[in-house]
Amino acid sequence: MIKTIRDAYNSNFSEEKYNIFLKDIDSSFNYKVKFKIAETPVFLPKALKNKLIEACNDIMSVINKPNFKQLTDGAFFDKNTIVPNEDDHSKFIQLDFGICKDENGSLTPKLIELQGFPSLYYFQELLGRKYREHFGIVIPDGFSQHLNGMTSDDYLNALQQEIVGNTNPKNVILLEIEPELQATAIDFYATVAKLGIKVLCITDLKKRGKTLYYLDENQNEIEVLKIYNRIIFDELHQRTDLKTEFSFQDEIDAEWIGHPNWFYRISKYTMPLLKGDYVPKSYYLDQLESIPEDLENYVLKPLYSFAGAGVEIHVTKDMIDKIINKANYLLQEKVAYAPVIETMDEPAKCEIRMMLLHNSKTNKTEIVSNLMRLSKGEMVGVKYNKDKTWVGGSTGFFEE
Repeated sequence: MIKTIRDAYNSNFSEEKYNIFLKDIDSSFNYKVKFKIAETPVFLPKALKNKLIEACNDIMSVINKPNFKQLTDGAFFDKNTIVPNEDDHSKFIQLDFGICKDENGSLTPKLIELQGFPSLYYFQELLGRKYREHFGIVIPDGFSQHLNGMTSDDYLNALQQEIVGNTNPKNVILLEIEPELQATAIDFYATVAKLGIKVLCITDLKKRGKTLYYLDENQNEIEVLKIYNRIIFDELHQRTDLKTEFSFQDEIDAEWIGHPNWFYRISKYTMPLLKGDYVPKSYYLDQLESIPEDLENYVLKPLYSFAGAGVEIHVTKDMIDKIINKANYLLQEKVAYAPVIETMDEPAKCEIRMMLLHNSKTNKTEIVSNLMRLSKGEMVGVKYNKDKTWVGGSTGFFEE
């Protein structure tokens, strides 16, 4: 996005350097990453960075409202999904923005969706470090993955404070479903390397009364005091084959690091509650007084889906009429991503995830990092970018 830096990066790039970069990431934990890592990071100019900060602040002003929980009680599609002992703040918040152009041709962010759930916090730190190591001569000083002078050490210390704190790491678990099979497993290994916590499949989590525990390699019982939850409920509900002793609805003597209820409250369900220059128009389908005439300018999204399943980008009135449970759908104004990243062939579009963390000491939620996805297809996602280059997961370096 900054021409001088982009030209320098592209001129310096080679497939050999890129392949060495990928091999270095894979060798970090002796694990081959299962998703496409983009050939380039993204360099974000100061004007766009400031708009992203403003957009995040606008959205957080709604999430921080005293009545936000009341506004989002309808997000629980089934009351049996409510998890006890909800806290006052989502520990993790992800805000996904498409990078667009406004009527004056200036770059501007538009919210795509949001989630009160962790993202690849530790992998992104690894990825940014590896871009610098392998392509560092064209990543200028004064550019950072973080904001407000936050260093990589500050970032890692903040995560350690919020996930582990003063608890013995062996009493803290990262909870997933068959973690070694997840596409995001590289992030789990990076997390363990920094925190020393246990990665555990939900089927290995044991329960006695309100106490949760797991068995270590010597079959000793280790009590679980904190759960860094990485289970996505859409997947959990699909996995009826899992045999578990623990249910999310159980009363337990363990602290959620990222309470599961925020997965529902801060989600697609929140979109119609948000207004402003950086938010597309969004409507609960069952509350629409009339169907817009210009449906070509909208996308249809299920409120509850896994990995983008069920999203319709070519919406018709007949499609809407056939939906029986309209309360489970959202009609959202399309966001026109701008092809702004010059590559070796066609320009790439991009989406940025602003990664936020609630600081328990300051009682504030702050932007701590970012994740970017580059795309040349109709949508951001693997199936829309098959056999394309200069697409996939990346990170952004902000101009200070």
